[in-house]
Amino acid sequence: MSIDLETLFAAFNATVGKSTMTDAGFGDAFRQMMAALVRFDYVVVFAYRGKERPIDLHSTFDREEHVVFVTLYQAGPYLLDPFYHTARERRQGVFRMRELAPDRFFSSEYYRTYYVQTGLAEEIGFFVPVDGDITVVLSLMRREKTGAFPPAEFATLKKVELLVASMVKHYWAGLAPRFDTQLAARGRSRRKSESILRADTVWHDLNLTGRETAIVELVLQGHSSESIGLKLNISTGTVKVHRRNVYRKLGISSQTQLLSIYLKNLS
Repeated sequence: MSIDLETLFAAFNATVGKSTMTDAGFGDAFRQMMAALVRFDYVVVFAYRGKERPIDLHSTFDREEHVVFVTLYQAGPYLLDPFYHTARERRQGVFRMRELAPDRFFSSEYYRTYYVQTGLAEEIGFFVPVDGDITVVLSLMRREKTGAFPPAEFATLKKVELLVASMVKHYWAGLAPRFDTQLAARGRSRRKSESILRADTVWHDLNLTGRETAIVELVLQGHSSESIGLKLNISTGTVKVHRRNVYRKLGISSQTQLLSIYLKNLS
């Protein structure tokens, strides 16, 4: 698509001279800027800090879509999301989901039981590390009927990466107190929250070893046995032995059951 300069300048004008903006105000300005450059169906902006529940800064979903894309996501599936793991690594840039996803992500149980509900053809994210250990991720999404982003549009988004990052660092600085407030509302300190959500305690009562837990987490994220072996520096055969032991300990025979246990323990 051609660049809509009138819409682009109008979006920039909405930010001129403003030292602060509301989430909705800046989120909508970002949406307008991106709409002048590329075609998409949805925008959602999450802030991530550690393994804490991500904060929904801005989104354009209707009520039913919000349940799937935000409410359900925040309840636990975010822990298996490639965007979440990239945010935790504090990488900055513009990335396609398929660039970040593990090798078996699109055949994983997480994809089949949760991600497929979104009906997305593609998702592209601007990853912006801000103050502390917080990363803001601004996602542009296209539904299946719209199709994936063409290479030319992705190249355009790469060109505006630094501008978006600068604006995010200005208008969405100081998010740490909001995470602290969220924890306080749930009756937790940050240290306690991190402890509760650590991978080795999600499986606390299920008698899994640290190595088995690490493998299970990677399986659920969509890594193959080969990929897990490379990440943990062990042989593929050893990974498969650990997986069989996990299934035996848990009394299960499928990844569907494994995901069900995982989400049940998170909740």
